Amino acid sequence: MLLAEVLPGVQKKRDPEADLADLTDKVEALAQHLARREEIVVGDLLHRPRRLIYVNFVAGLARGLGMAVGFALLGALLVYLLRLLVLLNLPGISSFIATIIRLVRQEL
Repeated sequence: MLLAEVLPGVQKKRDPEADLADLTDKVEALAQHLARREEIVVGDLLHRPRRLIYVNFVAGLARGLGMAVGFALLGALLVYLLRLLVLLNLPGISSFIATIIRLVRQEL
């Protein structure tokens, strides 16, 4: 059974150059549409300064919150890994890391 028999609209033989030309045309049309859309959004923001300030303020809050959460998670992971190193009881390193962990716990 051929694919053309199972799926209607599928041709038996296709020209790769024609397919490439169709794909190129569709990509160019999409690029033009997105460029026009971007111009509309930027133009809208430039004509409404309060909206521009609001969008940038919310974006700044999101970045700040993301950095705070990320830093907290990475710090917790670092403390956890340091505690594991202490449990390995490596000479010299364990006492140094235990001191660091004790200081961190005192500050919290």
